[in-house]
Amino acid sequence: MRIGELSRTTSTSVETIRYYEREGLLETPARTSGNFRVYHAGHRERLQFIRFCRGLDMSLDEVRLLLRLRDAPGQDCGDVNALLDEHLAQVSQRLRELRMLQQWLRELRGRCVSPSQAGQCGILRGLEQASRAAPGVAAAAAADGDDCTAPHSSTSPWQR
Repeated sequence: MRIGELSRTTSTSVETIRYYEREGLLETPARTSGNFRVYHAGHRERLQFIRFCRGLDMSLDEVRLLLRLRDAPGQDCGDVNALLDEHLAQVSQRLRELRMLQQWLRELRGRCVSPSQAGQCGILRGLEQASRAAPGVAAAAAADGDDCTAPHSSTSPWQR
């Protein structure tokens, strides 16, 4: 099958398929005399595995390790267990952070019961107060590619 068919059958963009090839996650396919990539069922199965793992929010490095172990069925699976334990810990941490974010947003939302002029908006005032209380938060979050992830003061539960 050609890349377009692989793309359709796996709901994966052509660009993503090529990216996974460049990253070594997918084996480089054979080419026709017209220089078209030719994929086989193994490519499709591997791509579906990769996509499923990515859907579980696993990093490319985690997927790479899983693929390496999947390709060596006789090897001990202790590394798979360790990887999953670590991933579970990361998910648990993110869930705690998301619950804190939800708490903060609910608190913030409670500051503006009914619409009024923007100058009187409790939500905007709360955001301004929180941003003044933690001036480095936005810069740290932008540098990390992350937004609110940790508690920061008595006026707001967010700070880096």
